Amino acid sequence: MRKNKLPFFVIAACLLFISCKSGNALPVKSLEIALQNGTSVTVEAEIADTEESRNHGFMEREEIPDGTGMLFVFDRDQRLSFWMKNTPHPLSIAFIDARGKIRDIFDMKPYSVASTISSVSCRYALEVPQGWFERVGVTVGDTIPCLPEQF
Repeated sequence: MRKNKLPFFVIAACLLFISCKSGNALPVKSLEIALQNGTSVTVEAEIADTEESRNHGFMEREEIPDGTGMLFVFDRDQRLSFWMKNTPHPLSIAFIDARGKIRDIFDMKPYSVASTISSVSCRYALEVPQGWFERVGVTVGDTIPCLPEQF
């Protein structure tokens, strides 16, 4: 008696897919952004500090709630360049120097392959839902005093 093995393979493939997706969760840190007016705001940021996590970023993410983001951590200061390939959610990006000072803020369009480049060498980039920086009052010159290498 021969049984159909298709359901077994479908279930096994689904379990493999689910385990791979859940195994790639990035660590999350609360980052306090000190505003120039003396107040502060907090963002819950996933930390992308490996080449693989930086390359993947927010690709394929349909929803990114306000108050959350992704901090890209690099090993050295450099002019940073980002694009939105395979990224459906509109984002804003802040380029941050090694001292934690926000040097640039730009909006990026979903799926765009146009490069968004920092104006100076930076160590970090913080992506958030588009418009979040403006909604909470974050501007160029604000600082993030406690960055991942300092945790």
